[in-house]
Amino acid sequence: MKSSRLISVLLLLQTRGRMTAAQLAEELEVSVRTIYRDVESLHAAGVPLYGDAGHSGGYQLLAGHRSRLTDLYTGEAEALFLAGIPGAAAELGLGGHFVDAQLKLRASLPAPLRDHVDRLRARFHIDAPGWYAEDTDAPFLPQVAEAVRAGRVLAVRYRRWKEPTDVDRRLEPYGLVLKAGRWYLVAGPGPRTFRVDQILELDVTDAEFAIPDDFSLPAYWTDHQAAFRTRLHGGDALVRLSPDGAKRLTGEAARALAATGSPEPDGWTRATLPIESLAHAHETFLALGADIEVLEPAELRARITETVARMAARYGATPPAPARPPLRRP
Repeated sequence: MKSSRLISVLLLLQTRGRMTAAQLAEELEVSVRTIYRDVESLHAAGVPLYGDAGHSGGYQLLAGHRSRLTDLYTGEAEALFLAGIPGAAAELGLGGHFVDAQLKLRASLPAPLRDHVDRLRARFHIDAPGWYAEDTDAPFLPQVAEAVRAGRVLAVRYRRWKEPTDVDRRLEPYGLVLKAGRWYLVAGPGPRTFRVDQILELDVTDAEFAIPDDFSLPAYWTDHQAAFRTRLHGGDALVRLSPDGAKRLTGEAARALAATGSPEPDGWTRATLPIESLAHAHETFLALGADIEVLEPAELRARITETVARMAARYGATPPAPARPPLRRP
């Protein structure tokens, strides 16, 4: 809505100072021409807003002007109360501050909206980690968070997966990311990503550092996840899935099924699924039991056939017939 956007323009200028039309347009996801029209509307409403031309120009409110634009709409109040995750705040050592902030925010709301938010909080509860996620002990998380806030260099002893496992590192903490219940530290030089629960020893030094001007934590994390998924895709497997097997697929496998799946006369679906490695695919596909048949690669099919034969022998059942050659695409 235009009225909501006009308020957003004013709030941005109040909090950030001078901004160009292009910057406002990018922030509000509208065209520059729309910003020009919004500025004209604000001028017509008597808002003391002026603009300077040139390379360092932009729009700015008259010095000392403040508008009381902080009243919340219902949707905005709902979003603020539902967005906060108490567990994450407590892990960062901010549990008490989180509670105080919510109390202050609630007290600032008008009575009808306060009652509405109370009902909302009674009906929605956010529990971010998955059911089978392991509890991770990250005793140094509060110190890491403080170093992020203060811009202090960390000297850590870190446990990694390859030899030598325990190494000493000097880290410049750019930011923290909470992903599926686990905290990750993004740190320079690099930057690189470190699991906070794998920090064995930590010392917050007095040394300061500067985060590069072009660094964006959300952008870095998006690229990091994309690179991680690419590394996981070590090949493809041609499979057949029963209707139940198809329903049990999740994530990348489910998306690959939707993109490559081809129905067959017996009700099963033939599809090409991404696999990380033969060993990982062997474990993953065995979990689907009789609801999947691996056709290719031949080595993966042979591994699963051998495992099923050993299981049949252990349980005293008749071993399956030798694997037939994998079917080929017509």
